[in-house]
Amino acid sequence: MDRPTPAELAQAVREFLETELLPAVADPRLRFRTLVAMNALRIVERETAAPPEDRAADAELARRIRDGEVGVEALPELKAAVAAKLRVSNPGYLERY
Repeated sequence: MDRPTPAELAQAVREFLETELLPAVADPRLRFRTLVAMNALRIVERETAAPPEDRAADAELARRIRDGEVGVEALPELKAAVAAKLRVSNPGYLERY
């Protein structure tokens, strides 16, 4: 794999924002937007860490839902898929709820 990886690039930019830019930002609006950018980069880091099989399984589940092939018996699978997505987009949410 080529270096740096997408996850490494996202981490480097996030760390720059966190350690060098954020402490120097006084404007509340710019500070908020910097925090939003840092959060987005954390999501990219977690998303790129997910194995390709997980992304393929998500695509297959979405196809089955669109085609009407998913009934109530798939609820445990759907809950697991949503939990996996939350671990990427907002891991703290699962801890709170």
